[in-house]
Amino acid sequence: MTESLIGFAVLLALILLRVPIAFAMSAVGGIGFALLRGWEPAWAMTGQVAFDTALSYSLSVIPLFIFMGNILAGSGVAQGLFAGANRLFGRMRGGLAMASVFSCGGFSAVCGSSLATAATMSKVAMPSMRRFGYDDKLATGSIAAGGTLGILIPPSVILIIYGLLTETNIAKLFIAGIIPGIIGVALYLGAVMVAVRLNPALAPKQADPEPLTRSDMIGLFSVLGLFLFIMVGIYGGFFTPTEAAGMGAGASVVIAAVLRTMSWRDFFDATMDSVRATAMIFAIIIGAELFTNFINFAGLPDALAGFVVDNELPVWAVIAFIIVVYMVLGCVLESLSMILLTVPVFYPLMFELQFANELLLDPENALIWFAIVVVVATEISLITPPVGMNVFVLKGVLKDVSLGTIFKGVFPFWVADILRLTLLILVPSLSLWLVGAM
Repeated sequence: MTESLIGFAVLLALILLRVPIAFAMSAVGGIGFALLRGWEPAWAMTGQVAFDTALSYSLSVIPLFIFMGNILAGSGVAQGLFAGANRLFGRMRGGLAMASVFSCGGFSAVCGSSLATAATMSKVAMPSMRRFGYDDKLATGSIAAGGTLGILIPPSVILIIYGLLTETNIAKLFIAGIIPGIIGVALYLGAVMVAVRLNPALAPKQADPEPLTRSDMIGLFSVLGLFLFIMVGIYGGFFTPTEAAGMGAGASVVIAAVLRTMSWRDFFDATMDSVRATAMIFAIIIGAELFTNFINFAGLPDALAGFVVDNELPVWAVIAFIIVVYMVLGCVLESLSMILLTVPVFYPLMFELQFANELLLDPENALIWFAIVVVVATEISLITPPVGMNVFVLKGVLKDVSLGTIFKGVFPFWVADILRLTLLILVPSLSLWLVGAM
């Protein structure tokens, strides 16, 4: 166990020195394994992990969903989604901020990435909110917080990675994320209402929203139709999640062709963005596999489980500790790295604790519930200072807005997220009802 703790300390030191997380995990995992087993086994393991990851059929779902999200982002469907949400909420004070949250939830349902959702919606929603005199705090806060929904509402790349790491049914993880995602949208809308009630200057009253154009209608129904196409296809038994990614990617190209809003240059840029994102994710996965092999061989998961069992720590105290760990890690890591780094440690611990008995659930449902709790905790870390990856993405797009302004704006949504996480922990059926119904 001592070797594992030293490895974690070295890893965090490299991250603080701005070494890319993929290379930091690869270096610590590979060298640590070599020191324990020898250099020849370490080189063999490194080559095998890289080979297996690159050729994994299960992981092919990742570049396909990324490509789908990038094509949709470049084809302008987000504009139609925002216009439709504005028609729904526009007459209310703070309606544009509510429309931003609602459209973030809708766009994330076909994008699967929090960072892509935040970046895309900032370009669509921010100009409208500024034109109508919205305070930058409310405007940026609604977009940054709404963007976090991208890692929970299916199809979610993070849930896919979790399912592959733990051999959990991905289709069940997807369906389990729907109700918590809807609760997140509802609480965010409530946060906007409370914020503008306490401080009306954040959002002036707005005139009636303009009618939807034909392009807006096509974009709106394209998003809704694609989401239903993927979900019905998976749960109707027509195709697997991996096949659904391919079908969704193909459908997104058809949507872009019908809308005629994407040039060949835009298509090329979306493709290259997908290639770069896929290369980055696969590099992180390979690094995480190497690091996981090292800490498993060093005995960290078994040592933690033994410590918890020997000291008879209550299950709820362990879950609370895990959530605190995610909040702390969110200060230095983004969501994918956190999942890859922590799940191989915490997942065996949950098995050892037999926490399914504590929740009065069967083991599979208990681990699905744990996945949703972990992902929501990761969501919260995306808008938690001092880092908050979504906040920094927004800052990169909106260079004239300070980080302090955005962090002030996300505070009401952060409180709403804490409330949602509490509800999901205390009432597991919120995550599992649809799983049972399916």
